[in-house]
Amino acid sequence: MRVAMWYNNRDVRIEEMPVPEIGPGELLVRIEASGICGSDVMEWYRLDRAPLVLGHEIGGQIVEVGEGVYSYQVGDRVTAAHHVPCNVCHYCLTGHHTACETLRQTNFYPGGFSEYVLLPEINVDRGVFLLPDNVSYEEAAFVEPLACVLRGQRIANVMPGSNVLVIGSGITGLLHVMLARSLGVGRIIATDISQYRLEAAKRLGADVAIHSREDVPTRLREANSGRLADTVIVCTGAISAIDQALKSVDRGGTVLLFAPTDPGVTIPLSINDLLFRNDITLTTSYAGSPTDYQTALDLIVAGTVPVRQMITNRLGLAETGEGFKLVVEADESIKVIIEPQR
Repeated sequence: MRVAMWYNNRDVRIEEMPVPEIGPGELLVRIEASGICGSDVMEWYRLDRAPLVLGHEIGGQIVEVGEGVYSYQVGDRVTAAHHVPCNVCHYCLTGHHTACETLRQTNFYPGGFSEYVLLPEINVDRGVFLLPDNVSYEEAAFVEPLACVLRGQRIANVMPGSNVLVIGSGITGLLHVMLARSLGVGRIIATDISQYRLEAAKRLGADVAIHSREDVPTRLREANSGRLADTVIVCTGAISAIDQALKSVDRGGTVLLFAPTDPGVTIPLSINDLLFRNDITLTTSYAGSPTDYQTALDLIVAGTVPVRQMITNRLGLAETGEGFKLVVEADESIKVIIEPQR
């Protein structure tokens, strides 16, 4: 089978690998659509493990079923979680599934930018989701990122009627805008350095879009009846964005750090001036649980979060390198979908 082998963001090669042979409890899925995630282009996170077949946002069809699998059959249309929790450890039992050691060690093989992937038994047991007929494969590729966004907004306690500031209107930032709009928040303000993405934020649900180089706290007060934001969601690892977030959150509010910084980065933080007397919560979120996946799929099925509007590029497997270039440049593209069967 063909795979897009990633050596770095400027070197993605189409290579041949054997189609995986499945064992008992496993599934073989033909990949029809796989989204390029912002994390896929974080070279510092992956270079020491290259070459790799990346891709974890998938939609496809089951073509082979292993012995002992009874819940799925050949021809089923599915999406799947690449990381799955054990469901029995301390972290899982206390609701912190993404802190589970099993979740951090599981994956499917070899990756979504290939013609086929093997789903291991543990993934089949708790990380495969059947697609209704009204959900396309490319929409299925949004289940994983939307699950992550769902978990983040739950942790940040985003509530109807609250005011939300999203810093960074890339792929995940725009998903946060769309989900917040579906939850019925009061006002959504989005920022970015790209005019193209600011316009996308307005189109996808933001009430106000502000260029990141402006005085965001001042503009925020102007747009928000004199108040800062109840929730600030930071979708970039830039230190300037984190500093901006801390200056833009209202008393009693929450700052959600949704994107990692570069390795070794630290931020100066005045506990007394910024947090203590103002009752501000500073938190993070990583990945999503199986329940988040199912909820994300339900929202897509219902059309509550119309993710198809985010797709700007559909490319064949041979064009995966071009897809990575589009995501790295972050210019006039939002969601890039790879279709390995083209």
